[in-house]
Amino acid sequence: MPSYDVEFELNSEGLIIKPHVYLMELIKDYYEQKIIKYDKTRKIFITFPYYYVFLKSRFEENGLIVKPLDLQFDVLDIEFKGELREYQKEALSKWLEKGSGVIALPTGAGKTLIGISAACAVKQSTLIVTYTKEQMLQWRDAFIRFTNIEKRKIGLYYSEKKEIKPITVSTYQTAYRHIQELSYKFDVLVIDEAHHLPAEKFKRIALNSIATKRLGLSATPYRDDGKHEELFKFMGGLIYFKSPQELIEKGYLAPYEVVQEKVQLSIDERMMYNELLNKFKKYSRSRKVSELLMLAKKGDSDAIEALKIYNDMRKLVNLAKQKIDAVKRIVEKEKGNKILIFTQYVDQAEEIARTINGLLITGKISKSERERILNIFKSMKSGVLVLTTVGDEGLDIPDANVGIIVTGTGSRRQFIQRLGRLLRPGVDKKARLYEIMVRGTAEEYQALKRKETQMDMFLSSAEDDDI
Repeated sequence: MPSYDVEFELNSEGLIIKPHVYLMELIKDYYEQKIIKYDKTRKIFITFPYYYVFLKSRFEENGLIVKPLDLQFDVLDIEFKGELREYQKEALSKWLEKGSGVIALPTGAGKTLIGISAACAVKQSTLIVTYTKEQMLQWRDAFIRFTNIEKRKIGLYYSEKKEIKPITVSTYQTAYRHIQELSYKFDVLVIDEAHHLPAEKFKRIALNSIATKRLGLSATPYRDDGKHEELFKFMGGLIYFKSPQELIEKGYLAPYEVVQEKVQLSIDERMMYNELLNKFKKYSRSRKVSELLMLAKKGDSDAIEALKIYNDMRKLVNLAKQKIDAVKRIVEKEKGNKILIFTQYVDQAEEIARTINGLLITGKISKSERERILNIFKSMKSGVLVLTTVGDEGLDIPDANVGIIVTGTGSRRQFIQRLGRLLRPGVDKKARLYEIMVRGTAEEYQALKRKETQMDMFLSSAEDDDI
């Protein structure tokens, strides 16, 4: 007779459960949810490594003798050399108490330092997953700056350069593709910009990691599709939150104001908009966009046509000619400041940059060229940088103090990310974010809704989908 009732193994298939007693009654819920599969031929169960801790605990609580995984993680000789703020200490303490969890703090509040101090406190091999290459490099540099760890013990795992070290930093795109290689080597998993994790391909990172200690970091953890519930499941729930206003009052973030700059559609644009609006009303039949999306997925032809018209309306509004004139006025008014201009469209960004003679970063520009332009802008005392959505996350320009939103998705998350680019504190700094919007359109409605819910919008990122 085997000396164990249950044995665990890890291989390329995932977590293998080898039973020597009848297990089905103990794992029936997992089996019915299709979390666990049974291989009749080999008489084994197969599941994701994420479930190891829960299953091991369940088996032991029911009196079974378990052969655990032989996990040998690197022990880190690492000390934190930085100084944590009061709220950062609170967040770290809460995470150490819980063992896992999501920490929600505004952009510029120092979430990276909390992640580094967590690794220093636990002293176990740590995998950090970031959304962009730029963020990955920022994490590496922060570890070097704020700890005593040697650079050779920090690995970058991306593209052709795939180093696995006691501290390894990767990107979502690389980590999910190579999670089998990373799965069992880290006891601590830190997910930066954690609101991205529930995406179908990215959640493979959390499911296939054996890490028992998990830390999610995000300024906007809640998702409009409701999938934040999966984020909280995989990373341990929301355990700590501070709003920008709380941190502004204590001097940790720069105070800010939001200025709404309203423009009109031209006569021709208004005629086109009204024509599209009448068509939209005909096909949508007073249903919200969220309802139309659900119907379109089921093949409803009217819903599909209504969404097409809706997108045409949004594009017409977003590209309104008077927006460029408004940008010119604001840039002239804010001369001497460091200005970021945000738009969704490459063509519009290029036109704005030409019109105001500003620097430009878009997805069309190579990463090396983006870094060169960003470094030029960082070295300037004042100036203008025009950005498409590549600037929504991972952009670190501490002295930027003016932002202009020309076009956006309308989501609160994007608004918060863009505002966050301006909130890093400075001597006598006050940030201003201008929203350019077209009167009598969804842009004006969305801005009004954000203003009404300003106190709680930093947790909720649901999109307003009414016309």
